[in-house]
Amino acid sequence: MLIIGYLYGIRSERRICEEVHYNLAYRWFCRLGLEDDVPERSVFSKTRHGRFRESEAFRKVFEHVVGACMKAGLVGGEAFAIDASTIEADASIDRRSEGAEAPKEWSKPEAVTRPIKEYLTILDQDAGFPVMETAEPQPAKAISLTDPVASLRHRPKGSACFGYSDNVLIDRKHAIIVDVEATPARMSTEVASTVTMIERTEKQFDLKPKNIAGDTAYGTGSLLHYLWERGIEPHVPVFDHKGHSDQFARDDFTYDQERDEYICPNGKALHRSNKAPRRGQWIYFALRKDCSCCPLKTRCTTYERRKLGISIYEVDRERTRKLSNTQAYQNSRRERKKVEMVFAHLKRTLNFRRLRLRGITGARDEFLLVAIAQNLKKLVRHMTTAPPIINAGGLVTV
Repeated sequence: MLIIGYLYGIRSERRICEEVHYNLAYRWFCRLGLEDDVPERSVFSKTRHGRFRESEAFRKVFEHVVGACMKAGLVGGEAFAIDASTIEADASIDRRSEGAEAPKEWSKPEAVTRPIKEYLTILDQDAGFPVMETAEPQPAKAISLTDPVASLRHRPKGSACFGYSDNVLIDRKHAIIVDVEATPARMSTEVASTVTMIERTEKQFDLKPKNIAGDTAYGTGSLLHYLWERGIEPHVPVFDHKGHSDQFARDDFTYDQERDEYICPNGKALHRSNKAPRRGQWIYFALRKDCSCCPLKTRCTTYERRKLGISIYEVDRERTRKLSNTQAYQNSRRERKKVEMVFAHLKRTLNFRRLRLRGITGARDEFLLVAIAQNLKKLVRHMTTAPPIINAGGLVTV
């Protein structure tokens, strides 16, 4: 019944029960006879939120559908794409607590709901969510009093909402979703979920792609290093911090590999600091005497001397930059649109723009169910499409 609801965009549990009661096709799909009773809405909700909350039922169904797509030849297993989209949580922006500290009233057991318990459990275990950013994590600006695990996210039009990231890993052959992961709507957790999904897909389905496509958000040095270590080509634009447009950028400096120095546009050397890397970067700095009398200083820096922050994964970043000139990279950039179409279908056709369940477990369940629905639609479309017929002249007809 849940799969029917997500297939046809029926978000109300009460309406799902009514539709299954009157629709013979729905009854057949749910293995209900003409005289069989359809669960009442209250029983339906209690079963969904109770028995299925801590189980892996939805994950097992999702993996079974992916296995069926693989048997049907819809999964190539060589080229993947990754992306994430923010889905609004069932939490009002007005009910929030400014800052990262939990409200004092949450110490009372009678005032704690299930989403709050999940949040407090994460804090007690000091588990959190994995991140792959080398920068220090920033504290939350606000906490939702309804669903504290959800993150505050600004929309393109300027408004803000609490939401979760629907992280999707697809096979680019037919845009089959091979894995999905729910995380708070933060870029650091979105990037880290890529590692989780790649490893889980390889373990469950023995799929290891040759390349993976993504947008600039996935071009961090730590993730690029991880992909190169696993033999996966990252067809991803390298993420670079842009400084002032009127000043020299990192590309204007030439690297001397033998001396481990960077040469500035005026021919002076920038030496690497002996200190340990900070936030995943080596610091290269010029001498004050070289910068004080430099005629290009106004175009280079406003400080006493110029400094360059170079990632400790610069070798992997440079290898990734060289891939941008290959034909395989260009093909991956075009095919990456398939994962964007997955989200377009998700929000426009399936009407999945806002979560109905709260907490990270609720978001995980809903993301799995909607991924099941999308894969089933592709599988049925493939099974019901007649194969092309090639006549004697070599012409293809349908």
